[in-house]
Amino acid sequence: MNSTGDGNRAPSQGGVLEGSNPSHYNPTDPLTIFIIQAGLILILCHLLHWPLSKIRQPRVIAEVIGGILLGPSVMGRIPGFKNAIFPDASIPNLTLVANIGLVLYLFSIGLETDVPFLLKNWRVATSVAVGGLVLPFAVGCGLAWGIYHQFANEPGVQPIAFSTYMLFVGVAIAITPQAFPVLCRILTELKLLETSVGVITLSAGVANDVVGWVLLALCVALANAGTGLTALWILLCCLGYMLFLMYAVKPVLTWILRRTGNIDNGPSQSAIGLVLLVALGSAFFTAIIGVHAIFGGFMVGLILPRERNFNVKVIEKLEDLIGAILLPLYFTLSGLKTNIGLLDNGITWGYVFAVTFSAFFTKILGATLASRLNGMVWRESLTIGALMSCKGLVELIVLNIGLQAKILSTRTFTIFVVMALLTTFATTPLVSWLYPPWYQKKIAAWKRGEIDWDTGATLSHLATANRSTLNMGAGMSRVNSMLVYLRLDNMPDTLNLLYLFGMGNDAKKETTEAIDSKEAKSSVTPVNKKTVRTHGMRLLQLGDRDSNVLTASQVDDYTRNDSVVNIFRTVGQFLKIAVSGEVAVMPQHRFAEALLAKASDTTSDLLLVPWTGTGAISDSSTETADDKVLSASYLQFASTLLASNDHNIALFLPHNPKRMLPNEEPSAKRLELTRAQSFKSLPQQGGIPSIPVMDKSYHIFFPFFGGADDEVALSLVIQLCEASHTTATIMQFTDSSAAGLDVASVVSSKHRDTGKITVDKFHADKGAEAALSRALSEVRKDDNDGSRGKTSWYNLVVLGRSHHEAEGSSSSGSDTDARHCLGDTAATFIASSDLNANILVVQARSTQ
Repeated sequence: MNSTGDGNRAPSQGGVLEGSNPSHYNPTDPLTIFIIQAGLILILCHLLHWPLSKIRQPRVIAEVIGGILLGPSVMGRIPGFKNAIFPDASIPNLTLVANIGLVLYLFSIGLETDVPFLLKNWRVATSVAVGGLVLPFAVGCGLAWGIYHQFANEPGVQPIAFSTYMLFVGVAIAITPQAFPVLCRILTELKLLETSVGVITLSAGVANDVVGWVLLALCVALANAGTGLTALWILLCCLGYMLFLMYAVKPVLTWILRRTGNIDNGPSQSAIGLVLLVALGSAFFTAIIGVHAIFGGFMVGLILPRERNFNVKVIEKLEDLIGAILLPLYFTLSGLKTNIGLLDNGITWGYVFAVTFSAFFTKILGATLASRLNGMVWRESLTIGALMSCKGLVELIVLNIGLQAKILSTRTFTIFVVMALLTTFATTPLVSWLYPPWYQKKIAAWKRGEIDWDTGATLSHLATANRSTLNMGAGMSRVNSMLVYLRLDNMPDTLNLLYLFGMGNDAKKETTEAIDSKEAKSSVTPVNKKTVRTHGMRLLQLGDRDSNVLTASQVDDYTRNDSVVNIFRTVGQFLKIAVSGEVAVMPQHRFAEALLAKASDTTSDLLLVPWTGTGAISDSSTETADDKVLSASYLQFASTLLASNDHNIALFLPHNPKRMLPNEEPSAKRLELTRAQSFKSLPQQGGIPSIPVMDKSYHIFFPFFGGADDEVALSLVIQLCEASHTTATIMQFTDSSAAGLDVASVVSSKHRDTGKITVDKFHADKGAEAALSRALSEVRKDDNDGSRGKTSWYNLVVLGRSHHEAEGSSSSGSDTDARHCLGDTAATFIASSDLNANILVVQARSTQ
């Protein structure tokens, strides 16, 4: 546009400052209108996904509904909207970007397809997959006759043989459930991933993927081929190309990636470029031979190496761009092509009902019967059938291919899109109703032979055994089995505490010297300890990325290679604790529930939960709160745990999470410019701080007020004192409910070396403040100049949670939350900045 009459002037570059319309489509510079379109699509999709996510609906539902709202069904009816925002001339650019995203997404689907998992469960996978395909496919072929004759002559449809049309409709009715990562996410959120229902659904879903894509490729080849002979050549080329990828490209590509260290160290930028080049080249080849480009990307994803989770690392590099921008554009385009207004007569709505009914119930029926024949009970079988009936984004990909190949008209495309939305939307609530958590627990216990199915009563011989294994709430027994929540941010302090549960050198008769300098005598004590069986559980948050879902589906492999679990196992062996460990991936709001469930499954006598070292619930090395103890999110998490009365729970609060090595200078000072020195002189100059070699000793302080929590804590203190180089001071308050219990007698009956445990009786009005004052005097300090060598002290304060001051405690704000969660005594101790000790808050299980 020229604002003057000067014909020699260059085109206007002033944009809106010179009055140009930014939404006007310029074919030589389509970026502006593309940004407007993409921005509107992404904003609307996120706004729709937020409420839908609350009812566990996948993101694709929001993307398709967003497209429908932006398309001719709703906003397209506004005069001028379509020409201003989605002019016909701009759609090819939007489609190009969306199709690139689709090719990359199918490439990632190939990467995510777990072929070894399919082979490991091939019998049940094959039977359920075939059962879930044959019946819907047969019914779909029957429906195709009516749809073909009713809608085949509509505008935009290419004349094709009925056999090809029938094949496509059959595939559209019987196609696989959600793509592998979406199905994994649904199973994870419904707590079904590790159940037999989840395993069968996943394996059958992978088998359905393979069969469905093969049938779809056949259908597209037949539609694009002029003659049957051409279709045969297309299929043979496809088969030959797949063999070429497997036996020529795969070995060479794997050799290059291994030679360059990309498999061992993760994909570099150059490796990602090479892999994408191969994927796009493969998509180009399958497109020019008459099969859709997505199949080329999918094939390359299948052949990439899985060693050291290389496929997951590649997905991590690509998934944000694909999932956040490219894929929403593709599925929103599906909505833009959908015109609900074309469902304008009874015949059309009759086919909507018939297609939806056939796709939903025949899939459920076929998969249910196949699952039942594999030994599943009816309710489990129905759950598998409901999960297999979920269409989702794979169905939409199939429908878009059909529309692009002119097999479907806009009206029939809309019919099938409505079917896909309804079946996908119904899956999660139906599965939640069919297979609720209480039923999962019941059937798991029944399969283990623990309960009678009809009555739900525990079998008599197991009930007797269970009563004898866990009785700490009333009888103050030992901790023989323990569940530990593993956190990276507090791993050193947790391992220090676990030393007290280990056998150390007490497996044989050992000489235990009294550590306190006031006691010069030594005692010889035979200690007969049983190995404490300890299971560590590390919890990782399930994010919204596909790589997180793959980690959840491959959690066994992840557990074997997880550094935190392996450190726990190794140190546990040195401590002579019978250790085991695992990693679990789930939404953060389920962490507390998962720990309590695992404690029940492992019949743990104690659930040990370290406090956060960063202020966050998730395992992170980055601090998110200034006051980690008063972190609102972790207080809520701890309160959820303590609300359970079925387990003995110990919350471990390490002292001083900002640990510094001896002689270590603050980071700001270390960043100052200093004179360069030789490496040998650095240790003498304090450049590289080191930890001095010191003897480790432990001292425990425990104020006993009485009550179930304190009784369990007392039993725990007595057990911890069996470790070598460990002493304890127990302060019994005689003016509380503790007055009726002789703690000294309990100690002498439970612990042979009474010299290691000192019991003092005390009377005070404000027990918490008096206990804190005594604790400050009991804290041992490191001895760097001792006659027997340097000694490092580990101070531990053990507290029962239930004690409350009679007159109440004045507090406000976050301190009130801490008192409500941890108890008055623990809150008083935590508030003291002078207490240089770790704190263990104990809550007893209910004796009812």
